[in-house]
Amino acid sequence: DKEDNLFYRDHRYFTMKEANGAKVFWGRGNGWVLGGLVELLRELPAKSKYRPFYQDLFQKLCRRIAPLQNKDGFWHASLLDPASYPSPETSATGFIVYALAYGVNEGLLDKDTYLPIVEKGWKALVSAVETDGKLGYVQPIGADPKKVTRDITEVYGVGAFLLAGNQIYKMSR
Repeated sequence: DKEDNLFYRDHRYFTMKEANGAKVFWGRGNGWVLGGLVELLRELPAKSKYRPFYQDLFQKLCRRIAPLQNKDGFWHASLLDPASYPSPETSATGFIVYALAYGVNEGLLDKDTYLPIVEKGWKALVSAVETDGKLGYVQPIGADPKKVTRDITEVYGVGAFLLAGNQIYKMSR
């Protein structure tokens, strides 16, 4: 969506609205896009004629999504209507922290601006890990924002957490 600089799930969502009247932009869906852009940028040669396009898209999406972080440090299932989905959502948060930390580590994002957001997001993610190591608040497989609870987990949420942790580790070195 060129107006909101966020990605829809697919064409079926172009006209859908959240309870607050906002467009439906799924937290994890946009997290997947950011994670995919990181993977693309990691592999795309610096001199590739395509790199400026994808790097610009990455930076634009990061600038848009960073201020959508909630006070609790998480991004929620719905990016523009977190009140309808008030519980944390760790798969969205994991992918977003991964991307923002990568951007800082690679000099693509301003450290002074993004480091506090990354740190707050990482602390939020760690707070969702149970004493037995289970990561909670992972929205189940679906196509749009859904409510989630602390006892719900999925492997892709854990994967996003580990990707974020890898970038946090690199950052700490």
